[in-house]
Amino acid sequence: PFLSYLRADGIVLPPSFPSLPSAVTDLDDDSGISLASSDSDSDPEEVDSFLEWQDVHSKIKSTIIELGGSVIPKLNWSAPKDATWISATNSMECRMPDDVYLLLKSSDFVTHDLEQAFDGCEDDESRTTEDISYHLVLRKTIPSFITSLEFRCFVRRRKLLCICQRDLNHYAFLPSLLPTLQPLIETFFEEKLKLTFPDESFVFDVYIPQPKEKGRVWLIDINPWAPRTDPLLYSWLEILTMPEPKMAPADLLDGVLRLSIQGHDSGLSIHDHDIELSASEDENDKSSGAEEDDVEFGLEFRLVNRDDPEAYSF
Repeated sequence: PFLSYLRADGIVLPPSFPSLPSAVTDLDDDSGISLASSDSDSDPEEVDSFLEWQDVHSKIKSTIIELGGSVIPKLNWSAPKDATWISATNSMECRMPDDVYLLLKSSDFVTHDLEQAFDGCEDDESRTTEDISYHLVLRKTIPSFITSLEFRCFVRRRKLLCICQRDLNHYAFLPSLLPTLQPLIETFFEEKLKLTFPDESFVFDVYIPQPKEKGRVWLIDINPWAPRTDPLLYSWLEILTMPEPKMAPADLLDGVLRLSIQGHDSGLSIHDHDIELSASEDENDKSSGAEEDDVEFGLEFRLVNRDDPEAYSF
């Protein structure tokens, strides 16, 4: 019944929860949003349909309280981030069940999950959207979320391929944090996701609020390896054709690890294992005329440069 409610046209909120943001209550009759009530003017079938998923509502309400009074909703694959315009806070933060319903019903992303979930997949006539076991996920709202410290990571064939910042604004302090951020993300991937996630190729988002103090990595979301997932500072063609990161050969492990931040057309990138062998001073004297060749290893970590077209503030 709850899925039928989400799929139904129009936005009708349950009768028992009339508290709505002012942005909603001020809408006119043409807005498509209405509030069901138990009076004689309401459609009895409409009111009865809400009673059929009263247990879902009760679970949502108790979960919001359990998670501190504020949550962010998500269906199987998508969060209703395209519907924040209808929220009084202009965000996905929900403090009451009707906040959740309003975002879900107003989101094209959620509608896509409900009606066109198999777009971009191989044809399989034996499976339909009716076969999907849908889940409503309520994630605890992180207070004082710092968007500049959220990063998107691309995994191809169980190898962490590249990373970029999630918020497409330029932040001058980020390049200095790259030597700290990249090892934290790589370690998190190796320990938590590499061998545990069922798909070998996927995209995940992480949040590292205090990289130097605590170094804790929060997993925010996992996205499909598909064109509908925003590649942000990359293009899907670039990601699909990008060489896999190489590990340093055994005979180079005693060399000096040199971190280099290099400019790209679409931002900055860091090659964590850009390794250059160093010799003793005596050896340098003997081979002073020899040319040193740099061999690059490791994944790419791309940031928004100050003058990048990708930057929101450009």
